[in-house]
Amino acid sequence: MKRTIYFLIFSFILTSCNFLDLAPKDFISPPEYYKTEEELETALTGIYASLRDGALYKNYMLGRMGLDADQGYDNRDGDVGTVSQYQTSASDVKVEKFWQACYKAINNANLLIYSIDNKDIDVEAATKERIRGEAAFLRGYFYLLLVSNFGDVPLVLESSSSPYLEDLNLPRKESKEVYRQILEDMEYATEHVEDISEIGGGGRVSKSAAYGMMARVHLYMAGSPLNLTEHYAEARTCALKVINMAIHSLNPDFKQIFINYAQDIYDIKESILEVEFYGNGSGLYATLGGYVGGNNGIRNSTEKNGIGYTYDYINATKAAYDVYKEGDLRRDWTIAPFRYNWNAGSDKVNWAADHIFDRNCGKFRREYEILEPKHRSYTPTNFPLLRYSDVLLMFAEADNEVNGGPTGESYEAVNQVVRRGFGKDQFTEDATIDWQGMDYETFRQEIMNERSRELAFECLRKADLVRWGVFYEKMKECLADANKAPSFSDLKHAKAQFGNVTGRDVVWPIPSYEIAINDKLTQNKGW
Repeated sequence: MKRTIYFLIFSFILTSCNFLDLAPKDFISPPEYYKTEEELETALTGIYASLRDGALYKNYMLGRMGLDADQGYDNRDGDVGTVSQYQTSASDVKVEKFWQACYKAINNANLLIYSIDNKDIDVEAATKERIRGEAAFLRGYFYLLLVSNFGDVPLVLESSSSPYLEDLNLPRKESKEVYRQILEDMEYATEHVEDISEIGGGGRVSKSAAYGMMARVHLYMAGSPLNLTEHYAEARTCALKVINMAIHSLNPDFKQIFINYAQDIYDIKESILEVEFYGNGSGLYATLGGYVGGNNGIRNSTEKNGIGYTYDYINATKAAYDVYKEGDLRRDWTIAPFRYNWNAGSDKVNWAADHIFDRNCGKFRREYEILEPKHRSYTPTNFPLLRYSDVLLMFAEADNEVNGGPTGESYEAVNQVVRRGFGKDQFTEDATIDWQGMDYETFRQEIMNERSRELAFECLRKADLVRWGVFYEKMKECLADANKAPSFSDLKHAKAQFGNVTGRDVVWPIPSYEIAINDKLTQNKGW
């Protein structure tokens, strides 16, 4: 069952969007507030709710911040001149709100971690540690969002018991130190959170989620710009821990993963961690829905055909389409082979085979929502943060790096994903599609491609390209594709987005507002 979100949980903590600003005058110190287990759980729920902030997975990250990189482009006129199309500035509202949402969540996590040892709270020690473990993981995750998108950022680990937060004006901490703190937080979580089988769903942090996300952190550290290659071994170890739990396996049907997200069905074998959304814009939980499928779905500008209104911010690129091999069933689910055309008397009209650049993301389809009536904006569809297929691919990549080439273990891990992509049994060898006989470099290149096939439009692609050191190269390849494409209405957006990219775009600028109020902050190079 999804977590109930209480809107006023932290109104006493931060009323400003800016974590460096003054606290409200009616600030109540946490030790005076948390008295019961229920209050601790409510506070924890509030941190989870931060993932649903409009600047994060509720709205901006769903195709509107350029995180899809070479897989897609923002096709909306309203986002011209913003981070969506790589016309970023230090005053970009999406970038600023992203920063603020993350630090607000971090401060709330710090407050909970700080106050959980209040001697007046009558809560069992194991419960306290489980709550602390979840809060620590979430703090680490929000720092992961920050450091992977901004580089060096202030590292705030202690809450203030003062009603004023000026002491949080801190300089930027080197990225490697931020990453180390993330690992420390997530390692703590592995020791104290529950198994996902006990939780029953991916809406809360589990041991699987903690180890799987640690594998991602290690890969980020191993790649550019840090290039701490010793972390490949740690990534391999963390991914293997998830595999060896023997809890997880791939859903036999790739598309069913995303239908489950739309229908509020937990699949703990495949979906390890997800952002939960609820409701259809009405009733008690009117604003708890997200824009998953609304922002990043298949274009539909009517509510009369039962499909649901879709803004369709993302068009897939030719690169995203061409990376799939013949017979790979994931392509026509990930990139919609049709459009909706109600005026012609048909709900679906297939695209011509050579019409590629105008196709929408198809992973998150509103037609599968079962909650009625469908709201114009809010959807109940959950969003994946970590899937088991990602864990298998991370293991295979790290194993290849550690051993200077693929082993039987790395082949088996990746072939499970490949077989499922072709509609085959994941555990049955198939010589027609299985990977075999590759050297180190070939396997590495194919892993890059396989992550695109499997994880497209899940907010992971830009970070992957950056850590592989190929971000600028891949974006300019998309520009070349756009310049060759037949003319259509949205092509101007593709040419603009990929044409705007420069070397500085591997990170976003530090928001100018934050620099203005914190004289210890410095700007990223080139911004």
